[in-house]
Amino acid sequence: MENIPTPHYLIDKKSLQRNLEIIDQVRKKSGAKALLALKCFATWSVFDFMREYMDGTTSSSLYEVKLGYQKFGGETHAYSVAYADHEIEEVVANCDKIIFNSITQLERYAQFARGKPIGLRLNPGVSHSGFDLADPAREFSRLGEGDPERIRAIADRIDGVMIHNNCENDDFARFDDLLGQVEKRYGDILRRLKWVSLGGGIIFTAPGYPVDAFCERLRSFARKYAVQVYLEPGEAAVRHSATLEVSVLDVGFNGKKLAVVDASTEAHMLDLLIYRETAPLGADAGDHEYMICGKTCLAGDIFGEGRFAAPLRIGDRISIGDAAGYTMVKKNWFNGVNMPSIAVKEVDGSVRVVRQFNFDDYVNSLS
Repeated sequence: MENIPTPHYLIDKKSLQRNLEIIDQVRKKSGAKALLALKCFATWSVFDFMREYMDGTTSSSLYEVKLGYQKFGGETHAYSVAYADHEIEEVVANCDKIIFNSITQLERYAQFARGKPIGLRLNPGVSHSGFDLADPAREFSRLGEGDPERIRAIADRIDGVMIHNNCENDDFARFDDLLGQVEKRYGDILRRLKWVSLGGGIIFTAPGYPVDAFCERLRSFARKYAVQVYLEPGEAAVRHSATLEVSVLDVGFNGKKLAVVDASTEAHMLDLLIYRETAPLGADAGDHEYMICGKTCLAGDIFGEGRFAAPLRIGDRISIGDAAGYTMVKKNWFNGVNMPSIAVKEVDGSVRVVRQFNFDDYVNSLS
């Protein structure tokens, strides 16, 4: 690893496998199928490893549909907040199921489905989210249809529904309560369907999560309504399975000890800025506290603060944790800072670089 230049994302297959084994356990005990949410993680170099534990992919755009179909295989579910006329036929050609966000979209594009199963996104008006920005049931939400009467009127035209109303929910009791509210509001509609996707945002791979109770809840739901249940894990599939490896470029003091590294929150871990969070910095023991700063001109380009065993020096390497979900799919060229390479640490401990970026990639991303 010391021979691989920084910055780079490092995907640890052994850590990834832990999450995948829990997902596989849930599949076997509950009967639910698991689809990787590509909006969270789309690094296809490890898809061959992941497909042994998952049933396929779910998407949010034409390009994600095509990526899932071409690189992952299995079932490919297509969903988008809004399809466009010029892309609908290509979406259908690359999916096994197509899910519409609204009845308007369904009525406009169902004719293109070519006999493939059709779904509709439901918005039950209740959710779990710590951030209004990510709350699918926020006021005036555009995500899905909520009115049972409107949905009943087109129920004979759909095969299933997708209900994505959890965001970073690691509380089984809260999940159970939300699902109960969905049943109360849409129970008669659910009985007319063949499948129900409960979406993602359910962090059932977290330590201590009551997996057996979760499986029983899914199994009983499927029996009650005679449906195939789908889950769409994204963060749950890849949590704590990758780091962003960086090097210290400069150190200083301005009321706090500072260390500038060769990466950026805005360019390489954008969710830290969006949700105003700090990154796990790996070293959490020691007497030497530093603010770890990104190298862009953005004043708030700060990963967080960490404690280290020794004073940081130029050239020291730091591992920034939890760098799998919503990182590589959001990386950008802000300030022209080079994108981190992508490396994979195999189960046997060997490391290989699977992608590198250069000036030509930067130029070709513009015009």
